[in-house]
Amino acid sequence: MQFGRRKKPNMDGINLLVSILVCYPEIGTISFEPREEALHFSFALQEVPPRQVYEDVGELIRESILTYHSIEGIEDGRIEIYLEGQGHTAFFHVVRDIRSISQGEISMISTIMRERFEKTLIVDPDSRPDDFEFDLAAHENAIDHMIGTLKVARVTNRMIGIREEGRVLVFNK
Repeated sequence: MQFGRRKKPNMDGINLLVSILVCYPEIGTISFEPREEALHFSFALQEVPPRQVYEDVGELIRESILTYHSIEGIEDGRIEIYLEGQGHTAFFHVVRDIRSISQGEISMISTIMRERFEKTLIVDPDSRPDDFEFDLAAHENAIDHMIGTLKVARVTNRMIGIREEGRVLVFNK
């Protein structure tokens, strides 16, 4: 047994979580779960939506992902959607397998959440810089590249990306 040795973090995985949080201020937290080979997205809402609204949005996301996969020729993957309430706040979770997800799908999910929960979705206003140096297309291309890398690399570390006071932090567990 060796003491003091730590697993080396996967920089593509860390950069992926950072890039997703920077590009999509609607996403509150994101984690990579290596055992499931899945990304867990969490969207924070200021209030718990009525059950029918949650179910309708969940079904819209599910159908949109399946349609997107059909158009792109992607085999159906894991799609899990659930709501978690904590007091007056709700967390809308979307779980997607790394094998079949793409940047375009992440963008689509974020857009649906922004449009359907326009008034209650907690969005970090400082997340996406509005200055000329921020190149959204470059970040989106980088996201696709890093997802591709994670599809073939064997990543064993759980990673969690969160927002805190206008910053993005990634923890390697």
